[in-house]
Amino acid sequence: MDEHKPVLAAEALEGLALEAGGYYVDATFGRGGHAALILQALGREGRLLALDRDPQAIAAGHQRFADEVRLTLLHASFADLATLVPAYAHQHACRGVLFDLGVSSPQLDDPQRGFSFRADGPLDMRMDPTRGEPVSAWLARASVDEIRQVITTFGEERFARRVAQAIVHARGVAPLTRTAQLAALVAGAVRTREPGKHPATRTFQALRMFINDELGQLERGLHAALEVLAPGGRLAVISFHSLEDRAVKRFMQGQSQLDPALKGLPVIPASARPRLRLIGRKQRPGEAELSRNPRARSALLRVAEKQP
Repeated sequence: MDEHKPVLAAEALEGLALEAGGYYVDATFGRGGHAALILQALGREGRLLALDRDPQAIAAGHQRFADEVRLTLLHASFADLATLVPAYAHQHACRGVLFDLGVSSPQLDDPQRGFSFRADGPLDMRMDPTRGEPVSAWLARASVDEIRQVITTFGEERFARRVAQAIVHARGVAPLTRTAQLAALVAGAVRTREPGKHPATRTFQALRMFINDELGQLERGLHAALEVLAPGGRLAVISFHSLEDRAVKRFMQGQSQLDPALKGLPVIPASARPRLRLIGRKQRPGEAELSRNPRARSALLRVAEKQP
């Protein structure tokens, strides 16, 4: 299954306030769902730069959009936007940046990527299999406390210590290299679970976020997007996890508020003025979208505009 339904697509495009001749960035190309809709809205002079850490996503994109001259596809991280956009925009003003965080359906549905506990595969979980180490390598050497901290921090798992102890015990018997092994270990260590959720959900999520430095990448990407946006340009972020949304909310609010220490001053230095203006309220998928795509249930969109 290689299908990926873009989440909150209409809302995200409305948030970007697309201009036919504008230059835009899709910072998380995935399988091109949002990119295709952006290109439909752009005119002949419009341009789109799309990035993805996953080389398979970029390969699929080159095949799908082989004849699309308005699109530039790069195998790269959005943490590097500050250097990539000036290099590829050719002095075009960047009118909008879209982030669609999380894992795409093709990644989840391919057992060989190791993201899912629902089918057995190599315990990998890397967004970019050409860089870094698989999560199995880290689990082979990490201490109980290190594993517990990761699962607690990124998965908010109540039974993190029990899970960490089970992992360390199991690896002493045999190498932990398969998703089915890990899922079974976690199921035995987690005493209770939320209705409808697999016991391994939080642990798999935590390990994936950690091994890919997802929150660190997001923090760097948001700051980079703010730097490359032209005045009046829009930043739209779709998140799927409370930790991601918390980071996005904190960033947007922090950049849209005046430092309380400066309030009341007759003149506010330009360098201290808010750099963003919040656009509307956070948005969630409607019932119609959820009926079509249950994986959208945790999605949340926030939009902000760069101040002049």
